[in-house]
Amino acid sequence: MTQRHRRHYEDLAGPAVPDAIGPNSILLLPIGAVEQHGPHLPMSVDEVIATETATAVTAEVGEALDVWQLPTLSVSKSNEHAWSAGTLWLSPETMMAVLMDLGRSLATTGAERLVLLNGHGGNTTLLVTALRELRLRFGFKTFLTHPSLPPAYGGTSTEDELGMGIHGGLNETSVFMHLRPDLVDLSFAQRRVPESLAENRHVRFGGSVSFGWLSNDFHPDGYIGDPTGASADRGRDLFTGAVATLCAQMEEISSFDFGR
Repeated sequence: MTQRHRRHYEDLAGPAVPDAIGPNSILLLPIGAVEQHGPHLPMSVDEVIATETATAVTAEVGEALDVWQLPTLSVSKSNEHAWSAGTLWLSPETMMAVLMDLGRSLATTGAERLVLLNGHGGNTTLLVTALRELRLRFGFKTFLTHPSLPPAYGGTSTEDELGMGIHGGLNETSVFMHLRPDLVDLSFAQRRVPESLAENRHVRFGGSVSFGWLSNDFHPDGYIGDPTGASADRGRDLFTGAVATLCAQMEEISSFDFGR
């Protein structure tokens, strides 16, 4: 596979960057996490999903839209899982500093569009702030996308999970079963849905009132959802749909302007 078709930023020779990347290029940064996902999943879930999604999107529209896939930022703001030994996490301050340092570096390429593809819901609010900071400091047109919008931030979850399959639940487990079936052990999976929150009108995941939480606030297992019915077939359909949606999003991103 040639550099042109692979379109991985790090495969470019340094002197080739000015010719390969310019104002019309889109830089795509996958952001994952290395954090506990309960006993049925490995800590690599978010990193794998972010990377595989970015790779599929780049393969699909990279040539047409001049997309360059950046190396995945595998460790991010996962301190809601800090209680679990082995979780790797950056403080919010460090995470923001890392993003600003990457922005400073990437500004030298001449690219005008920077897309953050976030595979970890716990990063979401910080990344929204980072979009404005990156624009202010380096002039990028900045965008935040997800393989699927986290339910805690307005995305959908299954009715059986009462809309709260937010971490290691049915859909996430299914997608990971599609991508890495050898790393999933459903014999450890149980229903871990915070049933009491379902009666709340406002203070709930995806409700009108946000609340601070740690992943073990609801159960010591640290996952939130019901992965017991997960399947690789369901995961394949979800992954394929996510890639198609992201490709459509990238099409709009490629021509986005502020309408002045």
